[in-house]
Amino acid sequence: MKRDLGDGYELDDSKERIDLVAVHRYLSGESYWAKGRDRDTQDAFVHAAVRVVGLYHDGAQVGFCRAATVTGISFVYLADVYVLAEHRGRGLGEALVREMVDNGELAASSWILHTVEMHPLYRKLGFDVPGPRLMERPAGQRLDAH
Repeated sequence: MKRDLGDGYELDDSKERIDLVAVHRYLSGESYWAKGRDRDTQDAFVHAAVRVVGLYHDGAQVGFCRAATVTGISFVYLADVYVLAEHRGRGLGEALVREMVDNGELAASSWILHTVEMHPLYRKLGFDVPGPRLMERPAGQRLDAH
């Protein structure tokens, strides 16, 4: 899938086109959720993703998101969503996420994500806080031995 957004912007879900260096540079250096993530881990996440969508401006990668699933689980996890700061404010983040969740083989799935930012955008795209049914055990927590 390639989709022209005008003004030199396009979306593409080809894994082969993803600029792994650019994605790692942003996520490990600028994002709050993946700061310091090593390159091998990031590359493995991209390769294991069931779908990726890249945002490009004049051929250069300026945004990204990926979808992850676990066999036997009935939801899809939306991860690593970003648009470079200089390209924000044009509706590109909305187009990027909408392409991921509304199109392709996963469109009929339930989606989840973790975020501390952009709640209005995600609500606009159908995401909401699920209430008391969802619990999480953050990475790195260990129970004390008894």
